[in-house]
Amino acid sequence: MATRLRWLGHSCLWIESDGIKLLVDPFLTGNPKAVVSAEEVDPDFICVSHGHGDHVGDTIAIAQRTGATVICNYEISQWLEGKNVKAHGMQHGGAFHFPFGRIKLTLAFHGSVLPDGANGGNPCGFHWFFKDGSTVYDAADTGLFGDMALIGEEGVDLALLPIGDNYTMGPEDALRAVKLIRPKMVVPIHFGTFGMIDQDAAAWGRGVAAQTSAIPHILQPGEWVTIRG
Repeated sequence: MATRLRWLGHSCLWIESDGIKLLVDPFLTGNPKAVVSAEEVDPDFICVSHGHGDHVGDTIAIAQRTGATVICNYEISQWLEGKNVKAHGMQHGGAFHFPFGRIKLTLAFHGSVLPDGANGGNPCGFHWFFKDGSTVYDAADTGLFGDMALIGEEGVDLALLPIGDNYTMGPEDALRAVKLIRPKMVVPIHFGTFGMIDQDAAAWGRGVAAQTSAIPHILQPGEWVTIRG
């Protein structure tokens, strides 16, 4: 089965691979760009990059309803388990084999306090190595950092990079990130949800195409990209 990814708006992603469904940073309720509701999704796993409300989102309600396992940092896993949610805690640089493949937690430069003020540990990105050989790197909320080049050395078919600026990398640094990571394809995320992070994603994509070998996919919320068919 093809590994494919659907952008659900903001930083929320839906990934299907080998018959397994992953939901990433499920900010759906209250997200003006969301194309599905929290009640419509039925993931096997949920990945949460950090504790902010626009990433934790509907995690608790979805996990309690579906029985999905949440993959996140250790501190968030402890917080979730206290709310009757099954969670698998990890830390940066560590990897683990799940039924769909392997995940490695990467660095991310951001905050992570949880919605109720609890300690959300350190934010992270995700590097997925799926069973069909496809590799996906979700930088999540982060600024630019030089070790993105090391992530790229491990192989990235598709990179998901924030371009919204103010809270994360802006378009210029996200373009520099593409040059460090050297993915085959790239999708911009974390932009346009609110006025403060509005960006011209099409113009950014043209810059990527002109200055790198990566193929930019400028998705509208709800659209898919196939990583390997």
